[in-house]
Amino acid sequence: MTAASGAGSPQIELAGIERVFHLGDSVVHALAGIELAIDAGEYLSVMGPSGSGKSTLLNVLGLLDSPTAGHYLLEGRDVTTLSPAEQARVRSQRIGFVFQSFHLVPRLTAAENIALPMMLAGIPASQRAPRVEKALADFGLADRARHRPDELSGGQRQRVAIARATVMQPAMLLADEPTGNLDRATGEEVIRLLEDLHEDGVTLIMVTHDQSLGDRAHRRLYMEDGAIRRDSGRGSGQGR
Repeated sequence: MTAASGAGSPQIELAGIERVFHLGDSVVHALAGIELAIDAGEYLSVMGPSGSGKSTLLNVLGLLDSPTAGHYLLEGRDVTTLSPAEQARVRSQRIGFVFQSFHLVPRLTAAENIALPMMLAGIPASQRAPRVEKALADFGLADRARHRPDELSGGQRQRVAIARATVMQPAMLLADEPTGNLDRATGEEVIRLLEDLHEDGVTLIMVTHDQSLGDRAHRRLYMEDGAIRRDSGRGSGQGR
């Protein structure tokens, strides 16, 4: 498996994070005064009812969305002050994403999907090829390299997605309902892959509605109405 390159501690610090959406005449506080610290190498689950702010929090952590107020320090750097281009560079180099719907490019093969982040980062083809080959082997996809997503099973698609998410050797992996479209046995296989990556040093943050999956994490956040209501488990860093 691909290991993270390491980081200082705490890796993530959120201070007074707000995310407000204006929907017509309504104002929705998707995140309300989030204070959170996460050490490098932690394994967290984020749970709560629909609309509680789980995915919004994940999007802010992944620099896919910007907070309305507050500060986000990633490895000691205030990423809320960066330009969109600088945020995209940090996202490419330090953060991996795994989504419920896989988000693979339909016209690309498994190997090409895995190579995509490296292509976007400008890594030469001569360097991409061995890393793609290793990723395919690591995730049991060597015989599926030339298959497109519609020729793969759900579990194979998610393995391609995880390989793509980790090929840049990110320090942090964000997973949003990674087993939501999979049967129980395949979902268990995917979770074991994610946990193996965590054991290699990657910080793993997973949003899930599945209590049994959430309970596997070493630290568990429970959200309601855009706020963290409970923060339990070892390594808890909130409020430090």
